[in-house]
Amino acid sequence: MKQNRFLALTLAGLLTFGLLAGCGGNPGNSGSGSGSSSGSGSGSGGDSSGGQTGAAKVELTVVTSYGGDDGNRKNYENAVASYESASGNTILDASATSNEEWKAKVLTDFQTGTEPDVLFFFTNADAEPFIQAGKVVDIDTIRAAYPDYAGNMRDSMMAVASDGKHYAVPSSGFWENMFVNTKVLADCGVSVPGPDYTWEQFLQDCETIKAKGYAPIACSLFEVPHYWFEFCVMNNGTIDNQLDIPASASDAVGQKWAAALNDIKDLYERGYFPANTLTATDAETVQLFADGEAAFLIDGSWKVGHFVDNYGSQLSDYAIAYVPAKGQRTASEAIGGISMGYFITRKAWDDPAKQAAAVEFVSHMTSDEVMSTFVTTEVTALKNGASPSGLNELQQSAADANANITGVVGAVQDTVSSECKTDLFANVQNVVTGKMSAEDAVSSAIALN
Repeated sequence: MKQNRFLALTLAGLLTFGLLAGCGGNPGNSGSGSGSSSGSGSGSGGDSSGGQTGAAKVELTVVTSYGGDDGNRKNYENAVASYESASGNTILDASATSNEEWKAKVLTDFQTGTEPDVLFFFTNADAEPFIQAGKVVDIDTIRAAYPDYAGNMRDSMMAVASDGKHYAVPSSGFWENMFVNTKVLADCGVSVPGPDYTWEQFLQDCETIKAKGYAPIACSLFEVPHYWFEFCVMNNGTIDNQLDIPASASDAVGQKWAAALNDIKDLYERGYFPANTLTATDAETVQLFADGEAAFLIDGSWKVGHFVDNYGSQLSDYAIAYVPAKGQRTASEAIGGISMGYFITRKAWDDPAKQAAAVEFVSHMTSDEVMSTFVTTEVTALKNGASPSGLNELQQSAADANANITGVVGAVQDTVSSECKTDLFANVQNVVTGKMSAEDAVSSAIALN
């Protein structure tokens, strides 16, 4: 169970958000290829390594997934150039696009002692071989010498390795949250939900929306009940135990899952889903929302691009808000993940000539200013949130909402077998229509895990 939690908390991109993410400008979630060690950066005048006047200029070898076909390649090149100009150091860029071959080469380089000084890599189980081998430096160790390191990041959103430590300064990822049709809400006199939105408020709003002739919730329980299931599980537990897997329907986790299914059943019985929710496709219920016939839609960061591409003339009718919360969860806690980040290797850390330069480089690449050039709507761990420019109305709404996110956790469905997941979500229809109890649905699914 702990291993499942570790795997999903650190996510390989489900996010990445998300993370990820289906939206443009998602750092590190792209393509294929393997890195070469040929340098491409060139140093220029400016402050010396680590910002220490008079220190010798150094060369840092950096490996990232921002290869030539990555959508953020230009942003990466610009950020590297600005670091080189300010520091006078040279970046030997060995970036390539991310696939299994690239990941294998990174791991092989650690085994053969040819690892880079700084690595932008996955923060999930893929990183465990070089973490367990002591080849990268944990953030607390770096902060002992450089107290401000990653000080602009929320530690609670950093990936946790199997030893309980943080090693990577995170980039950005995917998110899942609640889209709202602002035109529908305005017609119903309902406010756009904020980060303190409660389940009780939500039920009241749904009743108001239903009375006005709209479907409160756009969702196909036939195809995509998992969005509501994930948040209902969290509403009956906490973000910390979201990824626990039941051993049976009668244990605490099994009871939590059953309570989540019963919450969905309650929404169904109240008539808050579309009339055809048990037969409609996801595309049909999304269109219902887009066309102004439904108020709320839980979906992911990738759906922003769908609305931009297909409903560009009416983006002002949509906004990103927050999924209603109850129990110990707050509405500012969401499903999502940040799957990649920057590691400083032990080799660079133990080199007096490179240590400060490596710290300065990672700090530069993960600064609020630089991160904002990579991000459109993705989740970040930045305390102040990202401030991307040139966003349309819906992208800006997502960025504003993400700035208020206080925690993200992976989807529990991604930690169980496909057979378990398929069985569980197929039985949502049986639960909401009273043909099967929630407990029996959990038992049936867990038996296949």
